[in-house]
Amino acid sequence: MANGPQITETPMQRDRATTIYERSVEGRRAGTLPPAEVPEKPIDELIPKQLLRERPAELPEISEPEIVRHYNRISRRNFDLDTGFYPLGSCTMKYNPRLNERVAALPGHARLHPAQEPARAQGALELMWLLQRSLSEICGLPHVSLQPSAGSHGELAGLLLTRAYHADRGEERTKVLTPDTAHGTNPATVTMAGYEVVKVATNERGGVDVDDLRAKADEQTACLMLTNPNTLGLFDENIAEIAKIVHDAGGTLYYDGANLNAIMGHTRPGDMGFDIVHVNLHKSFSQPHGGGGPGAGPIATSNRIEPFLPRPQVVRREGSNGGEPVFDLDYDRPKSIGRLRGFQGNFGVFVRSYAYILSLGADGLQEASETAVLNANYLLAKMREGRSGRYTPIAFDRRPMHEFVLSGAPAKRELGVATLDIAKRLLDHGMHPPTVYFPLLVDEALMVEPTETETRETLDAFAEAIDSILAEAEESPEIAKGAPYTTPVRRLDEAAAARKPVIRQPLG
Repeated sequence: MANGPQITETPMQRDRATTIYERSVEGRRAGTLPPAEVPEKPIDELIPKQLLRERPAELPEISEPEIVRHYNRISRRNFDLDTGFYPLGSCTMKYNPRLNERVAALPGHARLHPAQEPARAQGALELMWLLQRSLSEICGLPHVSLQPSAGSHGELAGLLLTRAYHADRGEERTKVLTPDTAHGTNPATVTMAGYEVVKVATNERGGVDVDDLRAKADEQTACLMLTNPNTLGLFDENIAEIAKIVHDAGGTLYYDGANLNAIMGHTRPGDMGFDIVHVNLHKSFSQPHGGGGPGAGPIATSNRIEPFLPRPQVVRREGSNGGEPVFDLDYDRPKSIGRLRGFQGNFGVFVRSYAYILSLGADGLQEASETAVLNANYLLAKMREGRSGRYTPIAFDRRPMHEFVLSGAPAKRELGVATLDIAKRLLDHGMHPPTVYFPLLVDEALMVEPTETETRETLDAFAEAIDSILAEAEESPEIAKGAPYTTPVRRLDEAAAARKPVIRQPLG
């Protein structure tokens, strides 16, 4: 490549990714069973005829070593948190303690059937009830449902609760307010819930424009969806006034919990005036994040929203005659919005998250947030210097909390390298790029969240990598434009991948 690194293809680039079916060879086996020492029964005597396949399952035929090598090879084709720094803004990609994986894998947790009778699942129900109480305390709201499976699912639950609340009061409201810094799922959820999205502007300090909010909050306002700190990493200085404006208009206040990692132990959404909060257990509370799940997005609510929570609800009842408390599933909820999913949620996620909360305790959760904020401010201070400060300045010049947003507009204008080019070149430095081009109000945005689990040395290395990329671009911008060079695949057509994904593998 002209003006770029003169390198040959890496072994992984030469080794085209294949599926397990493409590696299949007829007759190969990972193992064979010895002949049975008891008389065999015909299969249709063991399984009802209507449940039998008409033809054998089309499964791959492959040896055990090839199975192990295949999945090991596939795992190394993706960047992961065990490989390197993952500062994906607003996603809180922090290290998840392995201890919690061991706890979730204990037989009593991993082998519990989801259809087990509550009387025979008291330990699991107690753990879920205790997790509800813990999240209630962290969020500052008295009631919690664990049912939602993810943050976006929690958002939908929040708006369905809002709709039920207003309907119960005989009101039919049509609008949901969302800041222009909102997560992309917020307006999508509003539309899915049948409401009209109304955007609220951002002021010069990076917070909600209170005058714009006041002008748009009226008798048709059902809810304001907000995260605080917001996606710029900035805590809104006017949160008390914002809550009053929305409540005075008769609306509910919904907290997007994606950024809860910044405030645990210091302040609580309920104390700010929020009525509904969703909590990403796969961001702040140790459940591994990414790869499509499983996740969990529990919701916490105020007293006025409680009657509408999903059913069944995990409850604790006092034992009879002074006996031990009994945990149960409460279906008797006449105003409930109903079930949001099968069973009670992703139980393994609950185990990991409760183990994480217990292992850190209140002081530990507070320290986690403090360290996340410290790391973000330390890294920002490093990046204000030298080339980073010149070519990728801070978008809003305020002290951030757990994340911050830079603008790569000067780098694009003066060096000819876009934010995407910088992000791709970072991969060659062994680091995952930050979130790019979000929030949309920042030109050429880079959104960086280092989290509390990274060392100072790692943060220094990231700042040095950005400076190195910019120095390189001063001499030869084509290098960044052609990146990455060392990853399993080179730069992809991301628009085509999003619009025309290949999701089926032909068999045979």
